[in-house]
Amino acid sequence: MENYTYNSLTLQVEGLNVSKDSVYLVFLLFLFSYIFLMFVNAGIAFLVFIDKNLHQPMYLLFCNLPVNDVVGNSIMVPRLLNDMLRPPSERLISYYECVVQAFTTHMFGTTTHTVLMIMAFDRYVAICSPLRYAAIMTNKMVIKLTVAAWGVAFVLVGILLGLTIRLNRCRTLITNPYCDNASLFKLSCENVFINNIYGLAFTVVLLTSSIGSIVLTYTKITVVCLTSRNKSLNSKALKTCSTHLVLYLIMFLCGTLIIILHRFPQYSDYRKLSAILFHIIPGSLNPIIYGVQSAEICKSLSKLFRSKPVMPLL
Repeated sequence: MENYTYNSLTLQVEGLNVSKDSVYLVFLLFLFSYIFLMFVNAGIAFLVFIDKNLHQPMYLLFCNLPVNDVVGNSIMVPRLLNDMLRPPSERLISYYECVVQAFTTHMFGTTTHTVLMIMAFDRYVAICSPLRYAAIMTNKMVIKLTVAAWGVAFVLVGILLGLTIRLNRCRTLITNPYCDNASLFKLSCENVFINNIYGLAFTVVLLTSSIGSIVLTYTKITVVCLTSRNKSLNSKALKTCSTHLVLYLIMFLCGTLIIILHRFPQYSDYRKLSAILFHIIPGSLNPIIYGVQSAEICKSLSKLFRSKPVMPLL
């Protein structure tokens, strides 16, 4: 008969299955990726904060992504790095810390979707109603959109975790590199039908809203660009929208890979790796892609690192 430990406050994290020969290489790769991610995201957020030329709705809304990336990765990656250097039997975490980590992890993924949705709305107004843009995208509207993006994510994830923490636990092994909702409710021996139903509804509603808003706004933007003979408008639309679309596709593809790999238990190690990369890859690429494509950010960086203008070469 299997022995159960009920409602233990100490859990064990399975972590990544990395061979002893490659553990330090993988550790260094994740460590440098984390340092780079924190540096570029904090740098972009700081740049927008100090440069008044960047105090525009487009950049202020984008700033939600770097903040989300910093918070989401700060909770997950350091703990993961710490566990990698420990033997499996010593990868222990308190139940309450695990719940916080799971909440932050799901907030990270959900907020990424909601922030990209409000950024799509900003691009729609800027291109489809340029004369009314200043009247619509006021500071008050930017605050409302930001609060809505974080508030909706908070409520959805709060219900998700609330349904899980009500369950009694009879197991102690988190079969994942870090804590998430699925790993937590799998610790229970109770009926988790409600958790599965809400989790499915949560995923469907979030993805439907996210994909639907992107498709709708970009369809309307495309129609405006095709019917307009304004080359300046079309060029602006192509630059800003392509950047936003690339950010969305990176996040969407990384998330879709995790969902697909969940269907194949034999590839559990790849699923664990993809779950970690879902945090690291978009968080590392978002500020770079946005910074390279944005003339204002490039100009601001140039002013920051150059004390006096460089004379053009003859």
